[in-house]
Formats: sequence, structure tokens, C-alpha cells
Amino acid sequence: MVIALALLAFTPLRRWMEASMSLHMLVQFPLVVLGGYLLAGELGPRATARLQRWNAHGLTGLLAVALLLALLMIPRWLDLAWVDLRFEIAKWLALLATGGALRLSWSRAGLLGQVFFLGNTLPMTVMAGYLFIESPLRLCNAYLLDDQVTVGKGLIVACALTAITWLIQAGRLLSRQAAPKRQLQ
Repeated sequence: MVIALALLAFTPLRRWMEASMSLHMLVQFPLVVLGGYLLAGELGPRATARLQRWNAHGLTGLLAVALLLALLMIPRWLDLAWVDLRFEIAKWLALLATGGALRLSWSRAGLLGQVFFLGNTLPMTVMAGYLFIESPLRLCNAYLLDDQVTVGKGLIVACALTAITWLIQAGRLLSRQAAPKRQLQ
């Protein structure tokens, strides 16, 4: 995983992905978040236990994820990451932290915490996508208007797929939990 992240971060692949707003936000962002998610799985039990002390019921981690995603969706942040290495590094660290916090928080939050998290972050992301589509102006100086519209549509599709996937998983979990009760009756 570290090698894959290094290839993504320190080769011309990074600049190639960042040259397009849609590749930047719809491919690079999820890949780096996935990297953080997988890296968090490599934490030892002591480190995980230490981190979980501040993450009761996964709520602190999910709050951090929501805040980081909101920050990274600000178009100005993309512009700054494109021209200033400090913002680029901060972006990568924020995306890695997002993935790690998701791994450490998702199952601990339970269905109620998950629906609360998704109920806040998915509409926020859809609104950002709608803004990208409907804005007559380029929101990022570094990217073309057509690419901005593609990102907006991609964000909305990603939110719909996330919601559908979560509903299917939640339905399966609830039906498994209800099955033993039906057998007892």
C-alpha cells in the first residue's frame, strides 16, 4: 500500500491526475482515501486502542471525516493545492486522515451513527456537485468549465451509489438480525 501511495504521490502520475479536475476529485481523492483506510488497518492493537479512546462510538472520527471532506470540496483549496506544495501536502494528509478515520469509526458508529453521517455529508456533496454544474463561472482557476460540470455530475452519481450501497448493506444487516427472532416465534 505504501508503494502504491508513493507511486501516486511522487511520480508524474500525480500531476497527470491533477491536470484534470475530474481525475483530481473523482479518482485521486478516492484513491488516497482508500490508501488511508488500508493504512489504518496496519495499525497495531496498541495504536488502535489509543486512537479509539477519543473516538467513542466512532462519532469523533466521522465528524473529522465530514469536516475534512467539506474543506477539500472548496474550489479555492484545489487551486492552492495545484500551485503551493504546502497545500498539496496538507491535502494528501487530510485525505489519508479521512480514510484512516473512516476505518476506525465506521463500524463503531453503528447504523444510527452511519445514517446521521451520511444524512449530513451526502446532501452537502450533492449541493457541491449541483453548484459545480450550475455555476456559469469557473470555480477553480486551474480547470475548465466543462471539467467542472463533469465533476459535479460525478459527485452526484457517487452520492447516489454510496446511498444505495449503504441501504443494501443496512437492509442485509437488519434482516440477519431479525432472522433469529423470527425462528424463535
